[in-house]
Amino acid sequence: MTALTLDREERAVLDWIEGEAGAMTALVRRWSAINSGSRNAQGLEAMRAELETEFAPLGGDIRAVELAPSTTIALDGETRDVDYTPAFRLTQRPDAPVKIVLTGHHDTVFAPGSGFDDWRMLDNDTINGPGAADMKGGLIVMLHALMGLERSPWADAIGYDVLISPDEEIGSLGSGPVLAELGRNAHVGMTYEPALVDGSLAGARKGSGNFSLRCRGRAAHAGREHHLGRNAIVAAADFARRLDALNGQREDVTFNVSRIDGGGAPNVVPELGICRFNVRVKTEDDAIWARAEIDALVKLTDARDGIEAHLHGGFTRPPKPMSPANLRMFEWTRAAGEPLGLDIRWKDTGGVCEGNNLWASGCPNVDTLGVRGADIHSSREIAKLSSLPERACLSAVMLMQFARGRFNAAEARALAAGQG
Repeated sequence: MTALTLDREERAVLDWIEGEAGAMTALVRRWSAINSGSRNAQGLEAMRAELETEFAPLGGDIRAVELAPSTTIALDGETRDVDYTPAFRLTQRPDAPVKIVLTGHHDTVFAPGSGFDDWRMLDNDTINGPGAADMKGGLIVMLHALMGLERSPWADAIGYDVLISPDEEIGSLGSGPVLAELGRNAHVGMTYEPALVDGSLAGARKGSGNFSLRCRGRAAHAGREHHLGRNAIVAAADFARRLDALNGQREDVTFNVSRIDGGGAPNVVPELGICRFNVRVKTEDDAIWARAEIDALVKLTDARDGIEAHLHGGFTRPPKPMSPANLRMFEWTRAAGEPLGLDIRWKDTGGVCEGNNLWASGCPNVDTLGVRGADIHSSREIAKLSSLPERACLSAVMLMQFARGRFNAAEARALAAGQG
């Protein structure tokens, strides 16, 4: 690929973004102080209101997108709906020739009362705060990249949809159908999960599935009539043991038993046991194999005397391989970084994100365009403040090249469809 040279008009956009560094820092501090844990409806709505205010200068159509509920196996073994607050969506120039979907999330893993509720500075460039990297900092990068695009002479060539969802950290079950729709209608996608602290991006991603096995047995007095009981906790635990034994049987496939619920007083044979687990797979063939193994264990559990076993859940995020189309996106990202003095690298990961959802709909994408950060999902989470303008400039360069046709978004989509 020919080295990219930026002209005076492009440099002017980047100069503007760099001049916004102070405002970006102030914004990440303000947003980090808003608790928007995935189940904190009040905090999520407060963050969505912030997004409506800050993204309004872009113009376009801003609206709240109602998300359909998903289902879960509750602690009492019943199947119940899980409701979500609305997602934020902005649509700009839907009839433009180049269509891009930009995604992110405003939920975090930190519930109210977690003890990690505000930000602090560790040094002049390092902020420690909930969501500073994952991904309120990334949303600020996205916002300023789009503001930069709108200041350029080529903005009219790009139409884009922005979706910022409230449920990414809990699997995107509510926003998944919306992501699929947007991915089907876009040439390429850009997602703002944090990069690693050294600036490396995520390459290929594994697929992920969350499951719950509900076992129902028969309650009985543990002393007088133990022989009449059928212990659902034991059935669930035996399933968990057999599931864990599948680890190592197929390369790159992992089974993680995360929790067993059920039971009660020690003098009662438990009639309910729920085994909750996650599965990670590298390929679709891996997912087929894993599901067959799970189904066999469910059947074995269901055949136990007096036990009824029911499996809930499935694979909700398919693998995202380093396909030719996704590789082309990374090559363009690297090319955009070169005139900025950035050496963009990437490495495969077992983690999942909205990039998996977009790829499942045929949309090639780069999914770690956010800030440089580390220790996400912990109270040690950090973001590098200097990477706010740095990464916004990177995305702005990419957007301007898509608009100018130097990066051919339709070509990437054709590769994804097997036509290029």
